[in-house]
Amino acid sequence: MTMLIAVGLVTALFLVGMLGAAAGLQWVFGVALPYLAVGMFVIGLAARVLRWANVPVPFRIPTTCGQQRSLAWIRPQRLENPPDTPSVIGRMALEILGFRSLLRNTKTVMIDGRRLTYATDLALWAGAIVMHWAMLIALIRHLRLMTNPVPGFVTLVERFDGFFEVGMPVIYLTSVAFLGALAYLLYRRLAIPEVRYISLVGDYFPLFLLLAIGGSGFWLRHVTTTDIASVKALVLGLTHFAPTVPASISPLFFGHLFLVSVLLAYFPFSKLLHMPGVFLSPTRNLANTTRISRHVNPWDYPVKVHTYAEYEDELRDKMIGAGLPVEKD
Repeated sequence: MTMLIAVGLVTALFLVGMLGAAAGLQWVFGVALPYLAVGMFVIGLAARVLRWANVPVPFRIPTTCGQQRSLAWIRPQRLENPPDTPSVIGRMALEILGFRSLLRNTKTVMIDGRRLTYATDLALWAGAIVMHWAMLIALIRHLRLMTNPVPGFVTLVERFDGFFEVGMPVIYLTSVAFLGALAYLLYRRLAIPEVRYISLVGDYFPLFLLLAIGGSGFWLRHVTTTDIASVKALVLGLTHFAPTVPASISPLFFGHLFLVSVLLAYFPFSKLLHMPGVFLSPTRNLANTTRISRHVNPWDYPVKVHTYAEYEDELRDKMIGAGLPVEKD
């Protein structure tokens, strides 16, 4: 049921954008709503990041799974238990670029029906990293629509992405990889009973929204005839704050653009916000220096303590009478 709700929402959003543009509301779906979505994205993202940044972290709480640096003859695991800033940078780079934590201990397997073990879910890691990298490359390719002249690195990325030179126009490798990875992630969420049981509308909606964006973009490029020159004129006008809406743009494109606008507006308030969150996570971005220096909570207020010496002074006779050892006779 939750999956059907997500499918219905995404389908309705696409139809609203397409039929709204067909009804003469191209300015609304081509200019007003994209600007509104970008504003919500920037303000929402800034508010969430500032809120995270203001959360106090008085102690070192990095997640570790290796030997901490201690004695000279004990070999430390610098990436598993970073003792300094360079080690943290290396750990963060592997996390951001290679999803290192997702590669480790991500599923449980019952062996012989009685022994529980942990294993690496390579398929989940591969699907996630392919989807994210393909989306990043697709975003870089879309810079062609936002710039004039087109930067050289965008052309270079396009050349490598379409080096198979299949079809006309060329089918980009990341377009197929993006849709394939999303399809696998959706299949996994449906095929594994435990994952399906805990899945909510908020889990299915981003998947179907991304699938709809990728699928409609692929359709516009390879199935229907799209006036790329008019599309670029629209996007250039938006980025230069001189909006214009050419009349030759297909309503299908406005459906695609409306889905992108919904994604931008939805992003700061959803689970998709893990992207900037990884940079602000104290379990990842702190060095583990608990043995190197003492960390005192700066917000601790003076409290009355009762030391063991005071406890023994009060109860020494009773302790001796009960046969308990005491430090002072």
